[in-house]
Amino acid sequence: QVQLVESGGGLVQAGGSLRLSCAASGLTFSSYAMGWFRQAPGKERDLVAGISWSGSNTYYADSVKGRFTISRDNAKNTVSLQMNRLKPEDTAVYYCAAGLMYSNRGSYKYWGQGTQVAVSS
Repeated sequence: QVQLVESGGGLVQAGGSLRLSCAASGLTFSSYAMGWFRQAPGKERDLVAGISWSGSNTYYADSVKGRFTISRDNAKNTVSLQMNRLKPEDTAVYYCAAGLMYSNRGSYKYWGQGTQVAVSS
């Protein structure tokens, strides 16, 4: 049974930072691309950042480029998202996901339960 468990969400002021983490189990972690999605109320779930199985390749949505950094530790089966210079529009539920292609939102097949990030102005 695949489990992806996110942690690290919370409330932060604009300009601040948060680090999200995701612990994976029940899958061969190093064989999967990993990604972070987010979904704000009334909006679609969008791919924010993705990383290849080796960590050599990354993808970022234009809205977060230069502010967010995705990384992974295949020895610990974890993936993280460092979020800096947060903006109120970053407010959303953030989901960790595992899939086949790090930049292809349609290829993700396993999902975590989500963690709330709220950025106050």
